[in-house]
Formats: sequence, structure tokens, C-alpha cells
Amino acid sequence: MTSAPTATTNRLPSYLAPLPRRVEDLALRYAWVIVAINLAGTAFGFWYYRFQLAQTPIVMWPFVPDSPAATLFVALSLAAWKLDYDVEWLHMLAFFGNIKLGLWTPFVQLVLNGPGGIEPWLYWFLIVSHLAMSLQSFLIYRYAEFSVGAVAVTTVWYGLNDIVDYFAPLVGEFHHTFLRAELVNGALDHSVRAHDLAAAAAVTLTLAATFLALATRVKKLETTEESSARGVRR
Repeated sequence: MTSAPTATTNRLPSYLAPLPRRVEDLALRYAWVIVAINLAGTAFGFWYYRFQLAQTPIVMWPFVPDSPAATLFVALSLAAWKLDYDVEWLHMLAFFGNIKLGLWTPFVQLVLNGPGGIEPWLYWFLIVSHLAMSLQSFLIYRYAEFSVGAVAVTTVWYGLNDIVDYFAPLVGEFHHTFLRAELVNGALDHSVRAHDLAAAAAVTLTLAATFLALATRVKKLETTEESSARGVRR
């Protein structure tokens, strides 16, 4: 096994690489610290979902703890890169999951749930930590290929998640994250508008992540070709 491969230095458009280069370099230099932070977040996330998991048939557990799964994916993705393992499907699960859940959760908390019924520290922790999740997804282009096959597999996975979360649960009730906005007289009511808005946000973010992943692949190929052409001219 070799040492961690050097991350690409090719620069992409700002909508695909919004972090300053020095921030990317610093984060990748301390990748193991980010791995540890995400593993801690994963453990907290599974604790947070403990009551919902207890009420969900075991066969559907993979569809419930979306955020802790996303932080686990990015921890494993960074670890795989550092250990020189090429696992494209894992990189894409991390990319999709952290963009999608990193933006979906703040939307739900700020627009649908509001601060009621939850401790203030936890409310703001959920918002800030998930926004950080969305930002760390933009490190992945530095070492992943964004292969079409891996993007396709991940799109299917998160598309299936959207279906069982909001539209057609396979076993039992809908499997999306518990929404306080759906509580009506102490019981969950999936017919309220909050359910539809949460579903719309989830589907939109799945589509957005798919576009960003494919656009990243195209731009990576273009920059590689341009670099090769410049090398030939020299």
C-alpha cells in the first residue's frame, strides 16, 4: 500500500468548487481530523435517531438515518483516499449525501419545523453542523473521478430513498426523518403541507446533486484535456 495520493490541482468553476483553494488544501492536509469529526457526528446521529429506529421495521433501517449515513460515507471516502483505495461509489455516496442532507436539514429546521419543541442548542447545532456537511462535500472533487457508473448508482440509491421516504413506503410508514411540523394533536399527520415541502426539497436536492456530480465530471475532463494540450505545445 502506498502513501496517500496527491489530490488534483485542477481548478473547477466556483459553482462546483466554492471553497477557497487554501481551505481545500488545509482540509485535505488534516483529512484524518475530518474523518474523526465525521465519525463522532455519525455516532451522535445514530443516537439522535434511536427512537425512530426503534419504531421502524429492521428491514427499513438503512433508509432512516440519512444524515449519520452521509457523515459515515464522507469519513470512509476520505479514509479510502488517504489509504490509496479507489472506491468511486463510496465517494459519490459521500458527495450526494452531504450535499443533500447538508442542505435539506437546515431548510426543514428553519422553514418547516422552527425552534419550537427542541432545545435551542440542539436546534442550532443541527443547522450549523449540516451546513458544514454540505461544504465538505466540495472537497471530494480533488481526489474522486466522478465516474458515470458511480453517479448512476448513487442517483438510484438516493432516488429510492426519496420514494420510500415520501411517496411509497415499502414497509410500514414513510421513512423520512421525523418532522415536528407534521405533529398534529400529538400524532404524525403526513397529509399536512410540511410533508409535501420536505419531499419537494429532497427530490430537488437529489436532482441538484446529480447535476453537480455530472458537471464536475465534465469539467474535470475538460481541465485535464486542456492541461495535456498545454503540455504538448510546450
